[in-house]
Amino acid sequence: RGSSLPGLKKRGHNYGSRSWIQIDPNGNSKIVELDKFTVMRRCSLPSRDLRLLDPLVIHPSTILGRENAIVVSLEQIRCIITADEVLLKNSLDHSVMQFSADLCKRLETSKDQYDDLPFEFKALELALELTCMSLDAQVKELELEIYPVVDELATSISTLNLERVRKFKGHLLALTQRVQKVCDEIEHLMNDDGDMAEMYLSEKKERHDNLNNVDLSEDIDEALDHHFKVPSKSAPVSPEATLPGSKRFQRAFSNVSSIKAFSTSGEENIDQLEMLLEAYFIVIDNTLHKLLSLKEYIEDTEDLISINLGSVQNQLIKFELLLTAATFVATVFAVVTAVFGMNFEDPVFDNPTAFYWVLIVTGVFCGVLGTGFLIYFRHKKVVP
Repeated sequence: RGSSLPGLKKRGHNYGSRSWIQIDPNGNSKIVELDKFTVMRRCSLPSRDLRLLDPLVIHPSTILGRENAIVVSLEQIRCIITADEVLLKNSLDHSVMQFSADLCKRLETSKDQYDDLPFEFKALELALELTCMSLDAQVKELELEIYPVVDELATSISTLNLERVRKFKGHLLALTQRVQKVCDEIEHLMNDDGDMAEMYLSEKKERHDNLNNVDLSEDIDEALDHHFKVPSKSAPVSPEATLPGSKRFQRAFSNVSSIKAFSTSGEENIDQLEMLLEAYFIVIDNTLHKLLSLKEYIEDTEDLISINLGSVQNQLIKFELLLTAATFVATVFAVVTAVFGMNFEDPVFDNPTAFYWVLIVTGVFCGVLGTGFLIYFRHKKVVP
């Protein structure tokens, strides 16, 4: 009973643990080991959102705004952004290492400079920037490879060139789908004010802290009111007894004013986030137009090749028809020769010049027929 099977794995406390890179608002980073359930409780996220961050599964690019976090899955950059930290999937991929290093550098630099952009938007901006730069670099690299191959195919149609273009078209289609997904995701966020409002994690945290402070002060005031409460109803009411009520009224009025001010600033910040998203939407849309132009260039080359092949096929059909006409003319002579070569008696054979007249008539008929074929094929366009 006490022995364990060697082929089975025990489910321990660290089951499902992952290595994460934790980055705080000051630009300090460290590697932490967090399991799935710890991340769910820490960031208040459902399990389906964490599936988007699995590096072993390919998911389309997604940006999700939640109550206490922003889930970012853009190409190789997969992270969770909160108001206090960024949890980035630890990986040796160049994009992940560059994101971690650049984010720490920007956060350290922004300490000495005035920057009204919240912490979560700085991380989101860097993720969008690196993703757009990576996709644009891949598009430029694909352009350098495709254009020479397509131009060579236009001049020399061969099986090897056709196979190379077919492979590049597959790469082009896959890259277009990835760029289109990023473009659609940014556009979806720009069109939904509610999703953009959910991404203001720092302001929501500040409001939550203010409300907690207000509740704490109200509890203190209630305790003081209960302590200094007058036991007798007939006792005269002093001016000091009415002071807590007036303070409570002033505090409630200030809370309402602060809530109005927060809502007004939130509306302004939505415009700020929309401008941020719009800037990278223009960049990714330009990259998408490059891919569409490249696709149109390939399609135009294919149309040119189809026209050239159609022209060659028309010439072959014309040659085939001419060969058929020549065969028909030769067959007419062969028929005449076969008829006169038969062993039967006929008065025509008694006249020595009759056979020459037959040859002359047959030659004229075949010449007229061949000339008619040539004139017809010269002025007639054969379409396959």
